[in-house]
Formats: sequence, C-alpha cells, structure tokens
Amino acid sequence: YPSKPIRMIIPFAAGGATDTPARILTVKLAERLGQQIVVDNRPGQGGALGTAVAARAEPDGYTVLMTATPFVLSPHIYKNLSYDPLKDFVPVTQFGAAPNVLVVHPSLGAKSVKDVIALAKKQPGKLDWASSGTGGFQHLSGELFMSLADLKVVHISYKGSGAATADLIGGQVKIGFPGIAIALQHRQSGRLLALGVTTAQRSPQMPDVPTIAEAGVPGYDATFWLGLAVPKGTPKAIMDKLYRETTELLKSPDIIKRFQGAGTEAAPSTPEQFRKFVNAEYQKWGKVIRDVGIKPR
Repeated sequence: YPSKPIRMIIPFAAGGATDTPARILTVKLAERLGQQIVVDNRPGQGGALGTAVAARAEPDGYTVLMTATPFVLSPHIYKNLSYDPLKDFVPVTQFGAAPNVLVVHPSLGAKSVKDVIALAKKQPGKLDWASSGTGGFQHLSGELFMSLADLKVVHISYKGSGAATADLIGGQVKIGFPGIAIALQHRQSGRLLALGVTTAQRSPQMPDVPTIAEAGVPGYDATFWLGLAVPKGTPKAIMDKLYRETTELLKSPDIIKRFQGAGTEAAPSTPEQFRKFVNAEYQKWGKVIRDVGIKPR
C-alpha cells in the first residue's frame, strides 16, 4: 500500500481556508507514498455531502477524508445524515489548527476584549456582530464568546465570509470573528482592530494579540482544526502508514511555513489523541448549538 492512486475527499469548495492547507499536505504526502493523490472537492451542507460520500467508500485505504471542525457541527444542524461521524470513521491524525480572531471596527471605540465586554454590558441588545452564516464556525465562535461573557449582542448572519467582512470594514456592523488571514489583512491596513484570538494559545502570526481566554473570558477556546479520517474498517496497517507519513511531513520547516502562509499551524496528533479530541468537540459544539437554539434543518 499504496499500489494505485488515492482519492482525498475534501468536503469544501476549492481554494478556501480549508482546501488550501489540505492541498499543501496532499502534494507532499503523495511524494512520500509514491502514488498520486487525487483531490475530490465535494462541497455542500457544511461538509456533510462530501463526508457522506467518504462514509460509503470501500474501507481499503484508497479513500481518505480531509475533515475539519464542521465534521462535528453538521450532525447537530442537519437532520437525517446518512452517516455518524463518531461511528462510521476512524480518525488518523489532526494535521492543522487555526484561530479565528475577535475584531472590531475602530469606530466602536474598543481597544481590548474587556472594552468590548464593558460596552456590550452597558448597551444590552444594542450592539451587533457579523458572521459568515448561521451554524458556521464564525457564528459558533461568536456565540461561545457571548455565552461565556454573558452578553446580549445581536447576531447578523451573512451569506459567506466576503459579505460579512465587507460590512465589518465598512463599519455597518462593529464586531466579528473572521479567520486569521482576513483579520491579518485588514488589521495591517488599519480598517479593523484585532483584540483576541479564539484558540487556547496565541498565534505565531499575531504574537502580540492575546487569546480571548487570557484577555478576559477564562475557558474560552474555539479552534478550527483539520485532520484526516478513513472509513471504519480500513486496515490498521494502512491507517498506521498514513499516520506515520503525515506526521513526519508536519515536522518539515517547508510545510510549517506554507501552512502559516495559509493561516494554519501544523498540529499533529496520534490517532487516539485525535479520537478523544473529536469526541470532545462533538459534545462541546453540540451543547453550544442547542443553547443557541439552532434547529436541525
């Protein structure tokens, strides 16, 4: 193994924040394995459509799923999925992690996370914040923040990150939780202020920006993660090989640098660590979705 090309299902659109690091990894992994890896983008339903295709695939190691945080969100948002993410797949390894960033328009007058909290407490229900869409990671990152900080801020749901960002930098909405690549771009131009990263650790790309947890919301952690999984029943020897080759690649300075250019940190884990992490994320975000009142659709 492998004696023929491998299909890598990416259940998101080509060229996006999830697709780019996956393709960086795929090219190098193909070189190590000595076989072509064919990328198969299958976007739709927050990643659920492509994941369903992977779940039905023969468990022979020739179909690998590039999975990400929506893997544990979709089951709580969409009714009647044809697969169970915790039962129909076996985690191989996490390979990436990325923060979103709490940003504000300069006109808000907030210079820190605590300033945002203070302003929102003074004006419950008067401030608003933008996300790229209901049930997406930006939305849930923001809802977790509002919940832990006990804030009433109006959520404005947009159709995609581009529309949300346009209104953020235009000042029509004052607060957002975009991915780090967007935050970096508009922070450098001065159009947005970056006040806190959503991950438990600071980002090497924004080392001067505190985590939201250290800036005033203890226990807050919203990490957008990427990983590899295979259909249940895939032989252990094949899984072990995929794990070994992938984690060796993630030590490469070239991969680390290219990942960072795509807004992602290399974050390898063992299959067991990844399994426990996915299970914990499933429970955590399921509670947030229920608490927010997002109804399965």
